[in-house]
Amino acid sequence: MFLDHLAVSGETLEMAVAHVEEALGVALQPGGKHVHFGTHNALLALSDGLYLEAIAIDPAARPPQSARWFDLDRFSGAPRLGNWICRSEDLAQLLVKVPPGAGDPVDLQRGDLRWQMAVPATGILPFDNLFPALMQWQGRHPAAQLKQQGCRLEMLHVGHPLYSDLADAIARAGFADERVRFETASEPRLRAEIMTPHGLRLLA
Repeated sequence: MFLDHLAVSGETLEMAVAHVEEALGVALQPGGKHVHFGTHNALLALSDGLYLEAIAIDPAARPPQSARWFDLDRFSGAPRLGNWICRSEDLAQLLVKVPPGAGDPVDLQRGDLRWQMAVPATGILPFDNLFPALMQWQGRHPAAQLKQQGCRLEMLHVGHPLYSDLADAIARAGFADERVRFETASEPRLRAEIMTPHGLRLLA
């Protein structure tokens, strides 16, 4: 599996977007709506085929029949980097290798984009949501549609009290990326070091 993108959650999309733009000093592009989960997003291209999304519950959407992804049903407080997402060429096979609770595949679309995402029935991913959300694109990747603004992920810090167990579980799934560092932390947290036109910035 490979690193695909990062997700910043907010109580509203406007709050999530403002958090990213203030931290990085660049503007996000409009995204769209995810009808299945009743959410919407805005996007920022990162180099190397990665991207970042700001995401929140869409107040105009019909409530979904199941828990929302990224644990958004329980989200409160300040906007923050809450999830990282990895892709695979064979999601079904990957799910055999990961811890229980990583979710079951859900067919999704936004505009002309199609993909499968593994979403737990509770919406809560293992290791307090710090296990990556897993997905498989079906066709085009959204990063190809985004305008590059000179932003590049330098390092993703994944902090957790059980960081070693988390790192081992991810390694057993075949993931290795020098840009992702697992470290001990008293509480679960994600921090991303991102190079921007204004220099190195921290997004948390």
